[in-house]
This record gives sequence, structure tokens and C-alpha cells, in this order.
Amino acid sequence: MNAYIGKALQLDLIDTDGKGFALEPGRATFVYFMRAPTCQQCNSAVRKLAARQDALRTVGVDVVVALPTGTEEAAAWKAAKRVPFDVVTGRSGTAHEEAGLLRKVFGLIQQSGGMLLDQDGQVRYSHVATNPGDSLRLPELDEAIQNLPISR
Repeated sequence: MNAYIGKALQLDLIDTDGKGFALEPGRATFVYFMRAPTCQQCNSAVRKLAARQDALRTVGVDVVVALPTGTEEAAAWKAAKRVPFDVVTGRSGTAHEEAGLLRKVFGLIQQSGGMLLDQDGQVRYSHVATNPGDSLRLPELDEAIQNLPISR
């Protein structure tokens, strides 16, 4: 995913209602790519992000959670976990594939991670992990947010 740093990321997303989804113009966004809705480490990462939601919004950063599933499964997960963020999937294929997150270990393990996009849609931080326990590095994300023009 580091190949995306400084480039605009174009993701063809749909929300849990099956409608097209676009990132909010003029706002920075952290897209967290979950391995699967059943991944305990990924669910823990989403809870950590939810605990920081107010602080993130205060500095102008929205959070979007991407799942490599269909919209029905994503909607059920969002409702069951009471996720306060927009939850999206890819319109054709997965958002993960579009962002370069692969399936590793003989195609069995979906990579997870995150990308911070600035208010112009350019990637300013990215991290990818095959081990979902390493998919969210909050100190690195905090530093990247501090370096965004909006946080100064």
C-alpha cells in the first residue's frame, strides 16, 4: 500500500444499502480495511477507532470501514456491532483489491490495514498487515494526522 503514498486513491464503493458511496469532499478520511467481519482483532481495531471518533472528527478526519463482503453481510455486521462509521464494500470486487490489499498464504488470508487520505483524496499514510493484530498502528496514524494540513 505504500506505493499509494502521495497519489489520489480512487475506490468504487457502495454503502450497506447498496448505494454508491463517495468520500466527503474537503475532509480527510481514514479507511480501515477489515480482514473479515468475524475477525476479532479487526473488530477490536474498530472499537478503538470508535472510542476516538469525537477526537478524530474534531481534527477533521472521518473514518470509513471497508469489508471484503457483500452489502448484506456488511449491513448485518454494522448493525450487530453498532458501528458508528460508514461501512462500505467494493462495487465490483472488493475495496481491498482496489487498494492493493491481497489475499496471502495460498489466497486464504485477506490482508487488513488502513489508509489516511487528505482532504484532496491523496494518500498520506498507509499500512497493510497479513496479521490482523498489526492492522491498526495508532501512534503512526496519530502522527500522520498531525502532519495533515487540517490538523495544524
